[in-house]
Amino acid sequence: MNTASGSGGAARNSGRTARIPGGAARVFGGVARTLDGAVLTTDDVLDGVDLTGRTALVTGATSGLGAETARALAAAGATVVLAARDFDAAVIRACRIRELHPRADLDVIGLDLTDQSSVRAAAGMLALRRSGIDLLINNAGVMYPPLTRVAGGLELQFATNHLGHFLLTAELLPVLAATAARTGIPARVITVSSDAHRAYPIDLDDLQFVERPYDKFAAYAQSKAANVLMTVEVQRRMAGAPVAAYAVHPGICVTGLARFMSRDDFDRMRRLTVRTPGILTNPKSTEQAAATSVWAATAAELDRHPGAYLTDCAVGRAAEHATDPDAAGELWDLSTRLTTRR
Repeated sequence: MNTASGSGGAARNSGRTARIPGGAARVFGGVARTLDGAVLTTDDVLDGVDLTGRTALVTGATSGLGAETARALAAAGATVVLAARDFDAAVIRACRIRELHPRADLDVIGLDLTDQSSVRAAAGMLALRRSGIDLLINNAGVMYPPLTRVAGGLELQFATNHLGHFLLTAELLPVLAATAARTGIPARVITVSSDAHRAYPIDLDDLQFVERPYDKFAAYAQSKAANVLMTVEVQRRMAGAPVAAYAVHPGICVTGLARFMSRDDFDRMRRLTVRTPGILTNPKSTEQAAATSVWAATAAELDRHPGAYLTDCAVGRAAEHATDPDAAGELWDLSTRLTTRR
């Protein structure tokens, strides 16, 4: 089960790029559905939407929600850059999208979110694109692994789900703003969070679980709270600029993100979701779970709701601890220090 998409591959692919040749019923409140009562899918959301001339970057695009998000945006005419740690898997995914949509306009770039040099290299390559970047979709993620530390002693879920996306976003904000100024169409930053953020607030004094025992559920929840806090701060910093930020809860969906979960973990998840009966036994399809991400990227009505937390193709409400502006500013400063070149 998963509330976000996964990331995949190896740092040796950092900075690699590939060109994949080829041609260039919504509601606020409740669960958005089609007229016949079905939960909206990506194709429902993008029905009649033409994204020709727009460029979207999707992280974690090799499988799960990222792959579906990339496919749906490409099908609607966008140029889509698939970013992934496993470069070869991203090329394979792009070819599969091309089989479904022969006119899809696709690029691939290597990106390891746990390696800050890889993030900077990818951002540098992306900044050189003549078309710019209109849509940044921070989708990649990892959920409930055993305690794993990456470079700098960073805990894996924090490093992947938040800090790598923080650095990528910070590096690309000038590109997004410049693209929007040139095209006259506001750019958007969409970050896939999760309602799991409600269970545990972020601990700004011990982000890496040095002083407290590691809890995989708390680590995931705080990384998802960090996604919302980053959205809040991006929106504050970009006030007056043609860039809007949104955080997305995709819902429960069966993908590879659950690969680290044991039977005990599923039992604990059931206890945590006891107030929402049926949520684990009636998961969304990948097409339904990715719908809110593509809605966040394209819905005109969201121009009135910058910085919003979105769920089920509607404006929702995040937990107070994830929308506190002071905490958002402090997390931004901490993240800046953690990504400053030494």
